[in-house]
Amino acid sequence: MTNNLRFKTSKFIDETYRVSFKFNNKTYFGFKGDTLASALLANGIHLVGRSFKYHRPRGIMTSGSEEPNAIIQLHDNSSRTEPNVRATEVEIYEGLVASSQNCWPSVNFDIGGINNLLSPILPAGFYYKTFMWPASFWEKYEYFIRKSAGLGKSPNVADPDIYEHNYIHCDVLVIGAGISGIIAAKMAAKNGFKTLLVDEKSYLGGSSIYDNSEFSKINNQITSSWLEKEINEISKLENLEIKIRTSVAAFHGYNFLLARENLTDHLPINQRENKVRQRLLKIRAKKVITATGSIERPLIFDNNDRPGILLSSAIKKYIDLYGVACGENNILFTNNDTAYETAMSLIQRGIKINAIIDNREQIDSKISYEVEKNNIKIYKGYTVVDTYGYRRINKISIMKLSKDGQTVIGDKTKLNCDCLGLSGGWTPAVHLFTQSGGKLKFREEDQVFIPNFYPSDQISIGSCNGDFGLEEIIKNTLSSIKKFLDIDNSEYKTVETISGLNQSKRNIWLLPSDKSIGKTKSFVDYQNDATAKDIKLALREGFRSIEHVKRYTTTGMGTDQGKLGNMHALGIISETVGTKMGEHGTTTFRPPYTPLTFGTIVGRNVGEFFDIFRRTPIHDWHVANNAEFENVGQWKRAWYYPKDNENMHQAVQRESKAARDSAGILDASTLGKIDIQGTDASEFLNRVYTNAWSKLAVGKCRYGLMLNEDGMVYDDGVTTRLGENHYIMTTTTGGAANVLGKLEDYLQTEWPELDVYLSSVTDHYATISVCGPNSKKIVSKVIPDLDLSDEKFPHMSFKNAKIDNIKCRVMRISFTGEHSYEINIQANFGKSVWEKCMEAGKDFNITPYGTETMHLLRAEKGFIIVGQDTDATLTPIDLQMDWIVSKKKYDFIGKRSLYRSDTIREDRKQLVGLLTDNPEEVLEEGAQIVADIKKSPIEMLGHVTSSYYSPNLGKSIALGVVKGGKNMLGQKLIIPMENKNINVTVADPVFLDKEGKRLNVKL
Repeated sequence: MTNNLRFKTSKFIDETYRVSFKFNNKTYFGFKGDTLASALLANGIHLVGRSFKYHRPRGIMTSGSEEPNAIIQLHDNSSRTEPNVRATEVEIYEGLVASSQNCWPSVNFDIGGINNLLSPILPAGFYYKTFMWPASFWEKYEYFIRKSAGLGKSPNVADPDIYEHNYIHCDVLVIGAGISGIIAAKMAAKNGFKTLLVDEKSYLGGSSIYDNSEFSKINNQITSSWLEKEINEISKLENLEIKIRTSVAAFHGYNFLLARENLTDHLPINQRENKVRQRLLKIRAKKVITATGSIERPLIFDNNDRPGILLSSAIKKYIDLYGVACGENNILFTNNDTAYETAMSLIQRGIKINAIIDNREQIDSKISYEVEKNNIKIYKGYTVVDTYGYRRINKISIMKLSKDGQTVIGDKTKLNCDCLGLSGGWTPAVHLFTQSGGKLKFREEDQVFIPNFYPSDQISIGSCNGDFGLEEIIKNTLSSIKKFLDIDNSEYKTVETISGLNQSKRNIWLLPSDKSIGKTKSFVDYQNDATAKDIKLALREGFRSIEHVKRYTTTGMGTDQGKLGNMHALGIISETVGTKMGEHGTTTFRPPYTPLTFGTIVGRNVGEFFDIFRRTPIHDWHVANNAEFENVGQWKRAWYYPKDNENMHQAVQRESKAARDSAGILDASTLGKIDIQGTDASEFLNRVYTNAWSKLAVGKCRYGLMLNEDGMVYDDGVTTRLGENHYIMTTTTGGAANVLGKLEDYLQTEWPELDVYLSSVTDHYATISVCGPNSKKIVSKVIPDLDLSDEKFPHMSFKNAKIDNIKCRVMRISFTGEHSYEINIQANFGKSVWEKCMEAGKDFNITPYGTETMHLLRAEKGFIIVGQDTDATLTPIDLQMDWIVSKKKYDFIGKRSLYRSDTIREDRKQLVGLLTDNPEEVLEEGAQIVADIKKSPIEMLGHVTSSYYSPNLGKSIALGVVKGGKNMLGQKLIIPMENKNINVTVADPVFLDKEGKRLNVKL
């Protein structure tokens, strides 16, 4: 063994490629193929961080994604900085810079370590009780709480890396490339299934690829040798795609999965230029085979968290795969045979094993006998009761277990060590299975949760299905895959296995100590410092549900999401309250399985591509005519058209005056348009809208109001009946996608019996609205063959027409209160028709107007804008729109809610008009409305929703919502502003042409 604990015996490490890297500002060296964790261990570094709560020293504990301690910051103070990265998953590269987290000024001397001394007064839940009093101290508490919250530092400059998304469709997806995954992928691909095999590691084979033990053989070959041949064979299969460094993050319904593929994280920074760093794979699979393996459990005893304490399987992996010894004087502590495999790996390389502590009284397996032949002392029926050493373990204390395993007896024995390996059995990795909606069952004999009910076409195989022995893994995998894929053809008809392991285990969730529980620190969640004592305290506080205990103690709420500790937490709860573990269930396994970078989630949708900008077919004309734009949803809408250095107010005054006096033209293409077809289309609209639709004649239009289930206004728009079973609905611009989603949700989940089909056609049509007293003259010049007489073409109707042989729909509807026409034409003809209208309107001073003028014109008529005059707390009655609520219809969405005691109160906020005493004074939108400014505290009656100066009325007007506003007409109210109070009078919300005479004009 060399001074840096490196062995030259691993074929997985390229020792010809030396790599330098920095950790905590000191330069170290490793080899290509190392992870940061293996390279640090090779350099004798165990202390890598501090725990979150007590700032106790923490060392590398595992070798995979379940790592709770070795959470580091990459490339601090640079554009590529990334917090909370597991050292066990980072492949080292030239120029790697990493640093410890949650420590100051350094990991070796951390001021926060004082919390460890204060731990007796900082139990679980102390913050819920401590920071509640005195209330005046909260601002002081808050400063320190915010300073101590969180792990790592988030980047403060733009990420220079490239990310992307990719869609994959396959017949069979195999997750995990251990023995069972390799077998499954081969059987699927060779039987004609388009197969995708993914694994989070940089190599295939799982833990078996470095298993060189004589006690584990397949067809009389060492397991790793047999597996290498299988991997070589499947790599040549054309029907199989293999992706390494790919971690499945989420398993959604109907076999839709998300996976993160790492493409360049293992490369030096200078080799990543213009290359995709990570790719989010969106996978749709007909069948899913989960072979995610299992996670070794630690053992829970006093001070089980010191640097130098690792999982036994991790010690084996570091020596067999990376050629790195985790210590020079090792002790293994186990309750099963797995640790003896680790012992054999150490023995074969001449690494000292001081002792093996086994809590089982009887051990009967070939591998344990072989270990004893090497003069390794085995303490049978013992447990570790304490460990010693601050920055690195140096000693342990052991005692004999009682027969029932609940207490310790006899004298305490101390043993020296610099590395302690733990093996508490195995927990099937069922996280992805449960994410998919799968249900688990608890197997009492070995205390594990395994898959039970499969919600989709999927199956779990191998140790994630509770098969831990080599023989049962292969036997059950073969039979399960044949049945699942319905195949007979297989090369694995005769597979013989040899295993020297005994599957016996003595499971004790919380190992006893010679101290009282209150004086121990038996850690269950290593990252958040949640102990067995904390869990018992939560139970004494009255919590019973595992979800409640989790939140009270923060067990399983770290970045590892309880992969190591949650089973022990469940076991301790079960033993303490005297119930069976299966009755408690598990905590909810939420995606992602391992953390995803924000870059991976958003892909290329960053910067200017964060959200799309949608432009109407007439957009270029607006640009050429100096329009200013505003963002409405995703759309760029013409806001106003300034002339001769006009400001917005001046332009809007001119535009609105022209629209009322002669003619205005608006690009309304952005309004949502949903095509509705089916024999039940009328019934569907009856259920969706508050008013009746069954008797609407073909060729007619009707305004509709849509409510949420709570009776509050959700959206509005005009819907036109094109045929007996055919309608086209318009929605607000910003609400189009949400409305379509809501309607589809109802059709698919609440009313699947309805024969209705919805299609978004917003982009299909350009919509040109011509309004004003001369609008009829202009449209008659554009479409001379169309009869525009009131008798043939009344208000709220539509006609099919042609403009230069191009089909279009003309609707006579108005959002301004003026005589208006909306021309809907195929989108690519929109600009030319707009220009034709402009040309036809030259003699009438036709004036293009934008959204701001549209808002003013509709406010003059008291028409609402959903989302501006409503705020999800207003019913149609509150908006003084009782007329649109059908009294005869049996039901519609939100109807019952309109008759709740709260929604029929007379003092609810209601829409009213507001007129200022000074007609030149324009109110601020959002300003509060009060009745008495002398009263303390001042009672807020409502607020201003819309406010404008109307050149057509020669005064300012406003809409607002006021408590009991309908009964306050003519009353004086006050708008308190920063420097003055503005007096207003409550008025009718319709300020102009209440009789609607302007809707009809003569040619």
